Amino acid sequence: MSDTSADRRPVVTPSRVVAALCLIAPFVAMLWVGSYAKIEPTFIGIPFFYWYQMLWVPISAALTTLAYILVRREQRARKGGGSA
Repeated sequence: MSDTSADRRPVVTPSRVVAALCLIAPFVAMLWVGSYAKIEPTFIGIPFFYWYQMLWVPISAALTTLAYILVRREQRARKGGGSA
C-alpha cells in the first residue's frame, strides 16, 4: 500500500461533526411531525403547522451554508492553505 491511499481515508474532525449535525437537523425537525402537528400558536393568522415548516426553509439554508464553510475551511487547512 502506498502512503497516498492512507491519506485519503475519511477523518472525523470536530468541524465535520458540526457540519453533519447542521445537515441532519432539518431532516430530524421535519420528520418529527408530532412536534409541530398542531394549530396553536398562530402567527399572523397562519397555523403553527404551516409557519413552522416555512421557518425551516431559511434555517436549512443557513445551516447548509455553515456546513459548507466549515468543511471548506477544514479542507484548506489540511492542504496547508490559509483560512478565508
